[in-house]
Amino acid sequence: MLLLFLSFFLFLFGSQMGLGNMFKTIMYTAHDLLLNTVFFIMAVAVLTGALSGLLSEFGVVRLLNKLLSPLMKPLYDLPGAAAIGIITTYLSDNPAILTLVKDRNFIRCFKQYQLPLMCNLGTSFGMGLMLTTFMIAQSAIAGYSLLIPVLIGNLAAFFGSVISVRIMSLYTKKAFRNTTGFGEVNLPIQESSFHEKSVFERFMDATLEGGKNGVDLGLSIIPGVLIISTFIMMLTYGPTSPEGYSGAAYEGIAVLPWLGEKLFWALKVLFGFTSPELIAFPLTSLGSTGAALALVPKFIADGTLMPNDVAVLTAIGMCWSGYLSTHVAMMDSLGSRNLVGKAIFSHTIGGISAGIIAHLLYNLISLN
Repeated sequence: MLLLFLSFFLFLFGSQMGLGNMFKTIMYTAHDLLLNTVFFIMAVAVLTGALSGLLSEFGVVRLLNKLLSPLMKPLYDLPGAAAIGIITTYLSDNPAILTLVKDRNFIRCFKQYQLPLMCNLGTSFGMGLMLTTFMIAQSAIAGYSLLIPVLIGNLAAFFGSVISVRIMSLYTKKAFRNTTGFGEVNLPIQESSFHEKSVFERFMDATLEGGKNGVDLGLSIIPGVLIISTFIMMLTYGPTSPEGYSGAAYEGIAVLPWLGEKLFWALKVLFGFTSPELIAFPLTSLGSTGAALALVPKFIADGTLMPNDVAVLTAIGMCWSGYLSTHVAMMDSLGSRNLVGKAIFSHTIGGISAGIIAHLLYNLISLN
């Protein structure tokens, strides 16, 4: 099977580009992504990691948890403690939800049908802070502020999360129909030891430790960005010069624009996309949002990314958060391997809904 796949890969690209140009393009594209995209994302991750460390150390996370708790039951049919899952994954990444479910005090807050829902809930907000900061930072390249479109994308991702969790709850309620649950209790939150360290020491420790977590996150996305994004780039763009292929970075066989043109009517109606090439972002987000971010600067430089597109891609990128690469392991850790298919289906609908809602919200705000 592997040999067949490799043979197909070599034929698909080599027959169009030539084997020499194909391998040169792979190397040059990966090298450029590493220098100009990965290190930028890592810098953003370090700064957002430091911020998240400060928010946690000085009680802002606990405050947000108290503010969000009353909303969890009517919106998600989840206990208030689930709000911590939103905060932790927004500040870090999808697997952060698994550290919570290892806490016996935490899982006692849930009924059995509710615990698997944490997979879809956490994934809907994974890498949210880094994604938001990265998108806003692209304002310098775009030449205008992307703050409003990015905020609209965040709001749409929230609505997408509600849809994903609510659909998934229909399956979990059926699966755990005859179970009584763990029983709901209040989640005790451990207070930091404020008296052992000065405010300055706590500030420095939280900042540096959070920044270190950002470095770890930045390093962890390197394989996804270099492997997935290089492949997607080569499926997105054609030769860079009229003379044909030269082995330069970002050359390819332009399959996705062809596919996007076939589906462009649907993409235009649902998401308001202005270019068929933009289909590459949601497709990449299925496996890695970090890799999908690598596409954004190129889209802006080529003039294919408009403010509405930024709102839609932010919503889809955050809501999906590379769920195809994490959902199986997360559901297995939650003891619900048999519901993996249902979780993936629910989250697919949630992400598509988030993109549609972002498009509608942007148009509504643009009219005012």
